[in-house]
Amino acid sequence: MRSLVLTILLCLPLFAVAGVEKDRKKVLDESEKILARLYKEEPDAKGKIARAAGYATFSNVGVNVIFVSAGGGSGVVHNNKTGEKTYMKMGTAGLGIGLGVKDFRAVFIFHEADAMTKFIESGWDFSGQADAAAKSGDKGAEGSTAGTIVNGVSIYQMTENGLALQATLQGTKYWKDSKLN
Repeated sequence: MRSLVLTILLCLPLFAVAGVEKDRKKVLDESEKILARLYKEEPDAKGKIARAAGYATFSNVGVNVIFVSAGGGSGVVHNNKTGEKTYMKMGTAGLGIGLGVKDFRAVFIFHEADAMTKFIESGWDFSGQADAAAKSGDKGAEGSTAGTIVNGVSIYQMTENGLALQATLQGTKYWKDSKLN
């Protein structure tokens, strides 16, 4: 019995590492899907990403209920020069009029290394947002922001599915994922 307990205790770190690797793979697989879709919808983005200091991909789900909006997701920042990946989380909260659920993907293209470093280290965005999205699977229409440039960063946002009508003042916080880095 004692050797069984010792074996289990010695194997626990291996299970934790396997879980982290599985989570990293999930984020990287989602990143590949996001890029494939972006390149299909915005072919010029591929060249922009190749010439950039780096880029980030995020998957997010947001919920709007009357006067409150909230959401969360995860993603990864790719440094094109070093190949380093920084895994990140994101959370949103806001006030305004809204109702529904919105599942979207975002790609950030960092044209300068300083902008990428600042995003990784302090990644806060506070913005007004008004949009409409109505999509479920392959049905419906969608609203998206493509190629918005803010402080040397191009941002593409693609709606996945859901139904949302909103006009919110929303804050988004991005931070390093302590579990995956």
